[in-house]
Parts: sequence; C-alpha cells; structure tokens
Amino acid sequence: MIRYADDAVLTFSDEADARRVLEVLAKRFARCGLRLHPEKTRLVHFVPPPAQGEGEPHSFDLLGFTHYWGKSQQGRWVIKRKTAKDRLRRALKRVKHWCRAHRHDPVKVQYAALSRKRQGHYGYYGIIGNRPALYRFRMELIRIWVKWLGRRSQRRLSWRAAIPMLQRLHLPEPLPWQAYVT
Repeated sequence: MIRYADDAVLTFSDEADARRVLEVLAKRFARCGLRLHPEKTRLVHFVPPPAQGEGEPHSFDLLGFTHYWGKSQQGRWVIKRKTAKDRLRRALKRVKHWCRAHRHDPVKVQYAALSRKRQGHYGYYGIIGNRPALYRFRMELIRIWVKWLGRRSQRRLSWRAAIPMLQRLHLPEPLPWQAYVT
C-alpha cells in the first residue's frame, strides 16, 4: 500500500485478492462515514509489457504523474513516472493567466514571482526520471513570460532583445536527477 494524503494505491499479485479487498474496502469506509470516489476507484491490471495482453493499459495517471513501464539501465522492466500531460497543461495555463494579469508589474517583481512558481513546480514534480518534463515546463514558462512582456506596449519584445534580460534574470534549470529523491 502506498498512501499520499487521501489517495492510495494498493498492489496485489492476485486479481481475486484485489477484487475481494475492493468489496470490503467500500463497506469499511461506509462504517466510518466515508465513501470511495466512484470515478477514481478502479482496478488496473498493470503488468510489464512482455506479460501484457491485448488491450492492457500501458500507463495510468495518479497524483499528477503518469506511471508507465520502461527499461532500467540494467535492462529490466521498471515503473517510471513523468508529469501527467493534463497537469503540465494546467500549470502552464495558470502561468499564462498570471503573466497576462501582471504584465505591467516591474520585471524584477515578475521574475521573483515566476521563480517561486517554478520552484513550487519543481518541488512537487522533481522526481527521478521526470527531468525532461521539468525542462519543458521551464522553457514554456520563459516563452509565455517573453510573450506577455512583449505586450506591455505598442513595440513588441523580440527574442533578440529578450535574451540579455533572460541571461541577467536566469530562471534556474532543474537540478541533476541525483538531487531528487522518491
């Protein structure tokens, strides 16, 4: 069992055990005045690709991450995680709305706020194997920021003009993968 706040994952090697626990779990929750979310509670047959049958899921989303099968450096099948696409889109949409609403703030104030947003995103999604998604978030954040800085006046901000500013106000890259713990 793996639990995070009010979410949990229970893993079983036998499907019959999983079905039996699912039935009992609903009754036990009801005794405490709780209930399982009908759309979020499900059985997922998640086995390594060589054992997958036709129509088996190759991945599933939980807690903002997509869990999928991949090969380790030793060539064994392992479960890997990356930022779920919908969560990445949602985070970038929030950045876009923030940049639009605050485009007339001083650049240093914007930089400080975006740095905090970036650090919060890295803090949650900064796990081993998720570095490409963190780089994508950073690059999209910079693209959105430059776009909205360019809409502060009648004159557009070109990338050529934005590069010196971005070098002065550097949004740090994700740390090396060794720095993140799971």
